Amino acid sequence: MPNTSQAGYPGDAFDPRVFLGQSGSGKITEKYFKNQKIFSQGDTADAVLFILKGRVKITVLSEHGKEAVVGIFAEGQFFGEACLEGAELRATTSHAMEDCLITSISKPVMLAALHSQPKFSAFFIAYLLSRNSRIEDDLIDQLFNSSEKRLARLLLLLAHFGQDGVAQPLAINLSQETLAEMIGTTRSRVSFFMNKFRKKGYIDYNGKIEVHPSLLDALLRDKPQKQERRIAGRNHKPESPHRLRDAAQGRGISG
Repeated sequence: MPNTSQAGYPGDAFDPRVFLGQSGSGKITEKYFKNQKIFSQGDTADAVLFILKGRVKITVLSEHGKEAVVGIFAEGQFFGEACLEGAELRATTSHAMEDCLITSISKPVMLAALHSQPKFSAFFIAYLLSRNSRIEDDLIDQLFNSSEKRLARLLLLLAHFGQDGVAQPLAINLSQETLAEMIGTTRSRVSFFMNKFRKKGYIDYNGKIEVHPSLLDALLRDKPQKQERRIAGRNHKPESPHRLRDAAQGRGISG
Protein backbone atom coordinates (compact mmCIF):
# COMPACT_ATOMS: atom_id res chain seq x y z
CA MET A 1 0.00 0.00 0.00
CA PRO A 2 1.54 3.35 -0.98
CA ASN A 3 2.91 5.46 1.85
CA THR A 4 1.67 8.98 1.15
CA SER A 5 3.57 10.41 4.11
CA GLN A 6 6.72 9.79 2.08
CA ALA A 7 5.34 11.16 -1.17
CA GLY A 8 6.19 14.82 -0.76
CA TYR A 9 3.83 15.59 2.14
CA PRO A 10 5.89 15.18 5.32
CA GLY A 11 4.25 15.95 8.65
CA ASP A 12 2.25 19.18 8.90
CA ALA A 13 3.08 20.16 5.32
CA PHE A 14 0.31 17.90 4.02
CA ASP A 15 -2.53 19.84 2.39
CA PRO A 16 -5.63 17.77 1.49
CA ARG A 17 -6.63 19.98 -1.44
CA VAL A 18 -3.10 19.98 -2.87
CA PHE A 19 -3.04 16.19 -2.54
CA LEU A 20 -6.39 15.91 -4.35
CA GLY A 21 -5.42 18.38 -7.05
CA GLN A 22 -2.21 16.70 -8.15
CA SER A 23 -1.68 13.59 -10.26
CA GLY A 24 0.78 11.03 -9.00
CA SER A 25 1.10 7.42 -7.92
CA GLY A 26 -2.44 6.05 -7.85
CA LYS A 27 -3.97 9.44 -8.71
CA ILE A 28 -5.11 10.62 -12.13
CA THR A 29 -6.61 14.02 -12.92
CA GLU A 30 -8.74 14.03 -16.06
CA LYS A 31 -10.97 16.38 -18.01
CA TYR A 32 -14.51 15.32 -18.86
CA PHE A 33 -16.72 17.10 -21.35
CA LYS A 34 -20.38 17.93 -20.83
CA ASN A 35 -22.54 14.75 -20.89
CA GLN A 36 -19.47 12.49 -20.93
CA LYS A 37 -19.81 9.33 -18.86
CA ILE A 38 -17.39 8.97 -15.95
CA PHE A 39 -18.33 5.48 -14.83
CA SER A 40 -21.26 3.12 -15.40
CA GLN A 41 -23.44 1.06 -13.11
CA GLY A 42 -21.81 -2.35 -12.86
CA ASP A 43 -18.25 -1.11 -13.51
CA THR A 44 -15.49 -2.20 -11.15
CA ALA A 45 -15.40 0.08 -8.09
CA ASP A 46 -11.70 0.63 -7.49
CA ALA A 47 -11.31 4.38 -6.96
CA VAL A 48 -12.76 7.42 -5.20
CA LEU A 49 -13.33 10.55 -7.28
CA PHE A 50 -12.99 14.20 -6.27
CA ILE A 51 -14.40 17.10 -8.30
CA LEU A 52 -11.91 19.90 -8.84
CA LYS A 53 -14.18 21.76 -11.24
CA GLY A 54 -17.68 21.26 -12.62
CA ARG A 55 -20.79 19.34 -11.66
CA VAL A 56 -21.60 15.62 -11.84
CA LYS A 57 -24.97 13.85 -12.06
CA ILE A 58 -25.41 10.42 -10.45
CA THR A 59 -28.16 8.13 -11.76
CA VAL A 60 -29.34 4.59 -11.11
CA LEU A 61 -31.12 2.20 -13.48
CA SER A 62 -33.67 -0.23 -12.09
CA GLU A 63 -34.03 -3.82 -13.30
CA HIS A 64 -37.16 -2.65 -15.13
CA GLY A 65 -35.21 -0.03 -17.09
CA LYS A 66 -36.35 3.05 -15.17
CA GLU A 67 -33.61 5.63 -14.59
CA ALA A 68 -33.62 8.02 -11.65
CA VAL A 69 -31.32 10.85 -10.56
CA VAL A 70 -30.02 10.15 -7.06
CA GLY A 71 -27.47 12.91 -6.67
CA ILE A 72 -25.77 15.97 -8.07
CA PHE A 73 -22.26 16.75 -6.89
CA ALA A 74 -20.23 19.91 -7.35
CA GLU A 75 -16.71 21.28 -6.96
CA GLY A 76 -15.01 20.18 -3.76
CA GLN A 77 -17.04 17.00 -3.32
CA PHE A 78 -16.25 13.29 -3.42
CA PHE A 79 -18.25 10.56 -5.11
CA GLY A 80 -17.75 6.84 -5.68
CA GLU A 81 -16.50 6.34 -2.12
CA ALA A 82 -18.57 3.17 -1.60
CA CYS A 83 -15.53 1.17 -2.74
CA LEU A 84 -13.88 2.02 0.58
CA GLU A 85 -16.44 -0.06 2.47
CA GLY A 86 -16.12 -3.11 0.25
CA ALA A 87 -18.35 -2.41 -2.76
CA GLU A 88 -16.81 -4.23 -5.72
CA LEU A 89 -19.10 -2.82 -8.43
CA ARG A 90 -20.52 0.63 -9.09
CA ALA A 91 -24.16 0.83 -8.01
CA THR A 92 -24.75 3.99 -10.06
CA THR A 93 -23.75 5.79 -13.27
CA SER A 94 -22.10 9.21 -13.33
CA HIS A 95 -22.08 11.86 -16.08
CA ALA A 96 -20.45 15.27 -16.32
CA MET A 97 -23.19 17.91 -16.38
CA GLU A 98 -20.69 20.44 -17.70
CA ASP A 99 -16.99 20.42 -18.50
CA CYS A 100 -15.31 18.91 -15.44
CA LEU A 101 -11.88 18.36 -13.95
CA ILE A 102 -11.86 15.28 -11.72
CA THR A 103 -9.19 13.47 -9.74
CA SER A 104 -9.49 9.69 -9.43
CA ILE A 105 -7.75 8.24 -6.35
CA SER A 106 -7.22 4.50 -6.32
CA LYS A 107 -8.61 2.63 -3.34
CA PRO A 108 -5.16 1.65 -1.95
CA VAL A 109 -3.86 5.24 -2.18
CA MET A 110 -7.04 6.63 -0.62
CA LEU A 111 -6.88 4.18 2.28
CA ALA A 112 -3.18 4.89 2.79
CA ALA A 113 -3.78 8.65 2.91
CA LEU A 114 -6.65 8.22 5.39
CA HIS A 115 -4.44 6.03 7.56
CA SER A 116 -1.25 8.11 7.48
CA GLN A 117 -2.45 11.71 7.12
CA PRO A 118 -4.59 13.03 9.99
CA LYS A 119 -5.40 16.25 8.11
CA PHE A 120 -6.72 14.33 5.14
CA SER A 121 -8.64 11.95 7.38
CA ALA A 122 -10.26 14.90 9.18
CA PHE A 123 -11.03 16.55 5.83
CA PHE A 124 -12.73 13.41 4.51
CA ILE A 125 -14.65 12.69 7.73
CA ALA A 126 -15.94 16.26 7.81
CA TYR A 127 -17.20 15.80 4.27
CA LEU A 128 -18.95 12.52 5.14
CA LEU A 129 -20.59 14.05 8.23
CA SER A 130 -21.81 16.96 6.13
CA ARG A 131 -23.22 14.53 3.57
CA ASN A 132 -24.94 12.55 6.31
CA SER A 133 -26.52 15.68 7.74
CA ARG A 134 -27.71 16.67 4.28
CA ILE A 135 -29.25 13.23 3.70
CA GLU A 136 -31.17 13.56 6.98
CA ASP A 137 -32.43 16.99 5.88
CA ASP A 138 -33.46 15.52 2.53
CA LEU A 139 -35.39 12.72 4.23
CA ILE A 140 -37.25 15.14 6.51
CA ASP A 141 -37.95 17.35 3.50
CA GLN A 142 -39.33 14.38 1.56
CA LEU A 143 -41.49 13.13 4.43
CA PHE A 144 -43.00 16.35 5.72
CA ASN A 145 -42.85 19.04 3.03
CA SER A 146 -45.05 19.55 0.00
CA SER A 147 -43.61 19.07 -3.49
CA GLU A 148 -43.70 22.86 -3.95
CA LYS A 149 -41.46 23.41 -0.92
CA ARG A 150 -39.18 20.56 -1.98
CA LEU A 151 -38.72 22.17 -5.40
CA ALA A 152 -37.99 25.56 -3.85
CA ARG A 153 -35.34 24.05 -1.58
CA LEU A 154 -33.79 22.09 -4.44
CA LEU A 155 -33.54 25.21 -6.62
CA LEU A 156 -31.85 27.13 -3.79
CA LEU A 157 -29.30 24.36 -3.33
CA LEU A 158 -28.66 23.88 -7.04
CA ALA A 159 -28.19 27.63 -7.48
CA HIS A 160 -25.59 27.64 -4.67
CA PHE A 161 -27.67 30.30 -2.98
CA GLY A 162 -25.79 32.17 -0.30
CA GLN A 163 -22.32 31.82 -1.82
CA ASP A 164 -20.71 35.25 -1.69
CA GLY A 165 -24.06 36.61 -0.53
CA VAL A 166 -25.82 36.30 -3.89
CA ALA A 167 -27.90 33.79 -5.79
CA GLN A 168 -25.90 32.17 -8.55
CA PRO A 169 -27.65 31.73 -11.96
CA LEU A 170 -28.14 28.08 -12.82
CA ALA A 171 -27.96 27.14 -16.47
CA ILE A 172 -30.81 24.84 -17.46
CA ASN A 173 -29.06 21.52 -17.79
CA LEU A 174 -31.71 19.69 -15.80
CA SER A 175 -35.00 18.88 -17.47
CA GLN A 176 -38.27 19.27 -15.63
CA GLU A 177 -38.49 15.47 -15.67
CA THR A 178 -35.20 15.29 -13.78
CA LEU A 179 -36.29 17.91 -11.25
CA ALA A 180 -39.51 15.94 -10.77
CA GLU A 181 -37.55 12.73 -10.11
CA MET A 182 -35.37 14.47 -7.55
CA ILE A 183 -38.29 15.74 -5.48
CA GLY A 184 -40.64 12.81 -6.04
CA THR A 185 -43.42 14.38 -8.08
CA THR A 186 -44.59 14.69 -11.70
CA ARG A 187 -43.22 16.86 -14.50
CA SER A 188 -46.56 18.65 -14.81
CA ARG A 189 -46.40 19.68 -11.14
CA VAL A 190 -42.84 20.96 -11.56
CA SER A 191 -43.94 22.98 -14.60
CA PHE A 192 -46.83 24.45 -12.61
CA PHE A 193 -44.60 25.44 -9.68
CA MET A 194 -41.88 26.90 -11.93
CA ASN A 195 -44.45 29.13 -13.61
CA LYS A 196 -45.82 30.10 -10.20
CA PHE A 197 -42.34 30.98 -8.90
CA ARG A 198 -41.67 33.07 -12.00
CA LYS A 199 -44.96 34.99 -11.69
CA LYS A 200 -44.20 35.75 -8.04
CA GLY A 201 -40.73 37.01 -8.97
CA TYR A 202 -38.89 34.26 -7.10
CA ILE A 203 -37.01 33.12 -10.21
CA ASP A 204 -36.23 34.16 -13.77
CA TYR A 205 -36.65 31.32 -16.23
CA ASN A 206 -35.49 32.28 -19.71
CA GLY A 207 -32.66 30.09 -21.00
CA LYS A 208 -31.34 29.74 -17.46
CA ILE A 209 -32.80 29.60 -13.99
CA GLU A 210 -31.84 32.52 -11.79
CA VAL A 211 -32.96 32.25 -8.19
CA HIS A 212 -33.76 35.43 -6.27
CA PRO A 213 -33.49 35.95 -2.48
CA SER A 214 -37.28 36.23 -2.32
CA LEU A 215 -37.55 32.45 -2.85
CA LEU A 216 -35.55 31.81 0.32
CA ASP A 217 -37.59 34.43 2.18
CA ALA A 218 -40.82 32.71 1.10
CA LEU A 219 -39.50 29.31 2.20
CA LEU A 220 -38.45 30.58 5.62
CA ARG A 221 -41.77 32.34 6.19
CA ASP A 222 -43.68 29.09 5.82
CA LYS A 223 -45.03 28.25 9.30
CA PRO A 224 -46.37 24.73 8.53
CA GLN A 225 -42.87 23.56 7.58
CA LYS A 226 -41.63 24.42 11.06
CA GLN A 227 -44.51 22.56 12.69
CA GLU A 228 -43.99 19.50 10.51
CA ARG A 229 -40.36 19.29 11.49
CA ARG A 230 -41.33 19.36 15.18
CA ILE A 231 -43.69 16.46 14.49
CA ALA A 232 -40.66 14.50 13.28
CA GLY A 233 -39.54 14.42 16.94
CA ARG A 234 -36.03 15.57 16.12
CA ASN A 235 -36.20 19.19 17.33
CA HIS A 236 -34.98 19.95 13.83
CA LYS A 237 -34.74 23.68 13.18
CA PRO A 238 -36.14 25.13 9.94
CA GLU A 239 -33.68 25.95 7.19
CA SER A 240 -31.90 29.20 7.96
CA PRO A 241 -29.92 31.24 5.44
CA HIS A 242 -26.73 29.97 7.08
CA ARG A 243 -27.80 26.32 6.87
CA LEU A 244 -28.76 26.70 3.23
CA ARG A 245 -25.49 28.47 2.53
CA ASP A 246 -23.55 25.63 4.17
CA ALA A 247 -25.59 23.06 2.25
CA ALA A 248 -25.09 24.82 -1.07
CA GLN A 249 -21.35 25.25 -0.63
CA GLY A 250 -20.35 21.99 1.01
CA ARG A 251 -22.88 19.29 0.27
CA GLY A 252 -23.98 17.32 -2.71
CA ILE A 253 -27.53 17.26 -3.93
CA SER A 254 -28.15 13.77 -3.01
CA GLY A 255 -31.76 13.52 -3.98
